[in-house]
Amino acid sequence: MKNIDYQNRGFAYYDTDYNIRCTYTNGAWGELRTSTSKTVELHIAACVLHYAQEAFEGLKAFRGADGKVRIFRLEENAKRLQRSCEGIRMPKVPIELFENAVIQAVKLNEKEVPPYESGASLYIRPVIFGTTPMVGVKPADDYELIVFVSAVGPYFKGGFTSASPFMLSREYDRAAPCGTGSIKIGANYAMGLAAGEEAHKRNLSQAFYLDAKEKKYLEECGAANFFAIKGDTYITPSSDSVLPSITNASLAEIAEKCLGMKVEKRQIALAELDTFDEAGACGTAAVISPISEIVDIDTDKHYVFSKDGKPGAKCKKLYDYLRGIQYGQIEDKFGWNTIIEF
Repeated sequence: MKNIDYQNRGFAYYDTDYNIRCTYTNGAWGELRTSTSKTVELHIAACVLHYAQEAFEGLKAFRGADGKVRIFRLEENAKRLQRSCEGIRMPKVPIELFENAVIQAVKLNEKEVPPYESGASLYIRPVIFGTTPMVGVKPADDYELIVFVSAVGPYFKGGFTSASPFMLSREYDRAAPCGTGSIKIGANYAMGLAAGEEAHKRNLSQAFYLDAKEKKYLEECGAANFFAIKGDTYITPSSDSVLPSITNASLAEIAEKCLGMKVEKRQIALAELDTFDEAGACGTAAVISPISEIVDIDTDKHYVFSKDGKPGAKCKKLYDYLRGIQYGQIEDKFGWNTIIEF
């Protein structure tokens, strides 16, 4: 393992030695191959550049106290990428191919997996994109799958140790996920950049979104799902515009089956914010980022969840339990971890 100051490392791209690639052409996926290149060569008319035919996943590997490296919910990420591919008419990446590519990427970069209790993890980014040159609007014929990794710190400054303020404004919308019907895939993060910048200008961590149609229901927190705690109930929005977070689903299952909490996934009216005891943003990158307050900049109303800037008691229980599973400190009753054999 490298001698790195992980305590001061943020969530960003850091070079590693290897990545894994696979090409789809002539109607079939090829063999996995190892690459040391940090770049890709694309035709100027590549479908991804003009029609954004691409999708990505995000998952993590953790080094436990026992020295073993665990990838969290590998199969669920493979399934979600398949739903993304279906939604924008890309060939599905077979689950076995996806899992093998991720495992190979982790194995080849084993020295990059941060040490136990460093506060960091190995972020894994599989991405698939259309490479066929075209100017007509139609699906590509050829695709590239790349899996690269990066040793990262917390997504939000301070990680779980402190609660962060979020910005709410009706001026900004998050584009609904691509796809048709009931297909739910990744949201368009680029549509959230303007709101995120505005939040940072106001010394707020991230933007908070309401539903685009009526502006009265809670949706997402920037690049993360939203959840709230009310008494012994874990509450999270139900919406076709919300990214189906694997972390959120995991927390809900932990809340219900391990902590004896009630779980509600439903529409949440803005007016309910005043009734919540705790609130948080959750996702692969953020894990859990406790929310200290949500500031409605249109009305200057402040919804406060933490007066001392510290995480709430229920948030901490959820965080500790999830991290305990990821690091092998708590029995993985759900079978969520894939342990890597080196």
